Parts: sequence; structure tokens; C-alpha cells
Amino acid sequence: MGVSELNYVQIGQRIREARNAKGWPQAELAFRAGLNSAYVSHIETGKTKLALPTIVKIANALSVSTDELLCDSLVQTQHVYDKKIAEELKDCDNIELQAFLEIIQSTKKVLRKNRATTI
Repeated sequence: MGVSELNYVQIGQRIREARNAKGWPQAELAFRAGLNSAYVSHIETGKTKLALPTIVKIANALSVSTDELLCDSLVQTQHVYDKKIAEELKDCDNIELQAFLEIIQSTKKVLRKNRATTI
């Protein structure tokens, strides 16, 4: 999929994840975004396409950036992933951080090696 295309299933999944992180049912998100609950359900399952004003309403209701919801469709996304990684690591102790660093380094090496052999 090119970066100019939108993956509505992934957008819906990220909306669901952000909503669940707040502990909200779909009806709460629908209320806060001024949307219908059934429409929110269709959005989260990727069964409907979103217009830009709807994405903005949802992002504002969830207090997230539109970049976070659209990151698979954007060219400049490193800041989104940096934020997500930092959030995942913020409650880790030094031993966990060291383990994650080693995992990241090993994974990066394997990914780049595999990418180099498929080109």
C-alpha cells in the first residue's frame, strides 16, 4: 500500500486502541465527537471511510493528534512512533530498558539484513 492511500482498518484499530486506553465505551467516544454510536463502530472496524472533519473530531475527542491516527498513511511519521515507544517504555526499570534495547538492536540488524538480501 502506498503512502497516498488510507488504510481505514488500521485507522479504526488505532481509534479503538486510543478509546480503550481511556476506558471509554464506543458510546462515550461517539458523544464526545458528536457522532452516532453505530457510525463509530463502523469506523473502528474499517467498514466506512472517514472524512477529514470526522478524523479531526475523533482526534480532538480522544486528545490525540491526527498523525497518530493516520501514521501508516503519512511520510513523516517518526515523531509518532517515537512517542509511542516512549509511552511503552516510561514505566520500565533499567533491566527492562536494557533488554528492550538489545531486542531493538537485534531486530533492526535482522530487518536490515533481510531487506538487503531481497533488493
